[in-house]
Amino acid sequence: MAKNVEKYLLEKIESEGSIHITLIDPEKVTPPQASRIAKKAKASGTSAIMIGGSTFVSTLHLDNVVKAVKRTVKFPVILFPNNVTGISRYADAIWFMSLLNSMDPYFLIGAQILGAPLIKKYGLEPLPLGYIIIGDGGTAGIVGKAVPIPYDKPELAAAHALAGQYLGMRFIYLEAGSGAKKPVPSQMIKAVKRYIDVPLIVGGGIKTRRQALAAASAGADIIVTGNVVENSGAKRKVADIIKGIKSAGSI
Repeated sequence: MAKNVEKYLLEKIESEGSIHITLIDPEKVTPPQASRIAKKAKASGTSAIMIGGSTFVSTLHLDNVVKAVKRTVKFPVILFPNNVTGISRYADAIWFMSLLNSMDPYFLIGAQILGAPLIKKYGLEPLPLGYIIIGDGGTAGIVGKAVPIPYDKPELAAAHALAGQYLGMRFIYLEAGSGAKKPVPSQMIKAVKRYIDVPLIVGGGIKTRRQALAAASAGADIIVTGNVVENSGAKRKVADIIKGIKSAGSI
């Protein structure tokens, strides 16, 4: 049964179509900076905040970032962990994810075994997620020892996504990598969306309204952006991306 955060996301998608989530990398910000980013993102129309990155971070610093964001916004704060060090008791939920195209069993199930008792202890809501690295994959691909799916192999992405759904994962995430030169192609998003019945998340390399529109029009239910909020003019850039997402519903 869907719990509070999962129910919130599903209802948002049902009522609004594609939605936007802002990703904050705790290693790149101080707690006050994270608070300001969250405030700007909320004003721009984002639906939730994800906190996490591809490299390791102090758990104390992570806790402080999460607490700062929680004080600023009233919608869900969801952890996006790179490892067990990415778990904080102060968040609302956590993407409980398996990197489906990793060559290392640790990122398929090992980290999850270590993290599960902590998640239960802290009372975090787990959101089962099949995570798939696309293209270059960036730091996430390197750290996770992934074999990235080439941009021109949409059928492989679709097969991975369907396997994830059949294993019981309730969300699928196509990740081009933080700061990727180009986002996940529309053709690949369409192919995956045809195969699966669970919400599809797309992130990495989405920097413009046009790219956001393309992803939403192709079938992305949730679009995640992170790098754009770390630069000047973040509020305007996020608002522009969200306008692109919303305009997909009128096409």
